Amino acid sequence: MRLVVALFALLPCLLLANPTVRLETTAGPVTVELFEDKAPQTVANFLQYVDSGFYDGTLFHRVIKNFMIQGGGFDKDGQRKATRSPIQNEADNGLSNRRGTLAMARTGNPHSATAQFFINLVDNRNLDFTSKSQRGWGYAVFGKVTEGMNVVDNIARERTTSQRLSGMMARDVPEVPILITKAYRLGENSGEQADQ
Repeated sequence: MRLVVALFALLPCLLLANPTVRLETTAGPVTVELFEDKAPQTVANFLQYVDSGFYDGTLFHRVIKNFMIQGGGFDKDGQRKATRSPIQNEADNGLSNRRGTLAMARTGNPHSATAQFFINLVDNRNLDFTSKSQRGWGYAVFGKVTEGMNVVDNIARERTTSQRLSGMMARDVPEVPILITKAYRLGENSGEQADQ
């Protein structure tokens, strides 16, 4: 009877657990927790890309030491991948661009994020939301690295160069391509189990 009561007491915690995603990369695995309660639309969007296999075989195409690493937009040949429609910016959710957090990449339009994301290497508070204005929107944080920050730091140490991505010159591209080989959910409902 006590066991049943204990299980019922734990049930709300289990149901409210944040989604977790594993990024298998050519540099090693990175596990991320997603803040569904703070950035529901952003997390749903990211998980749609994960579940569809969109991120499998994509590059970390922009790596800037002491700033961030960015991926999720180009295939292994440096060609831009077609994405779904942009999402609303949820940077006004109270989360800060601190070391190890994931945030959505975007253009100068605050509401232009699609699939590309970045991992902050340092606290980048200058990227945080300050106001609902063109300059103040910031970049929406929606998760954090829970395992594999050493892998992220190793990626950040890679030598970079300028090269063509989808026919346009791009800077800060790793000389040796770093790929997300597979992205998938961890946990009971994912069909995958964490081996930690």
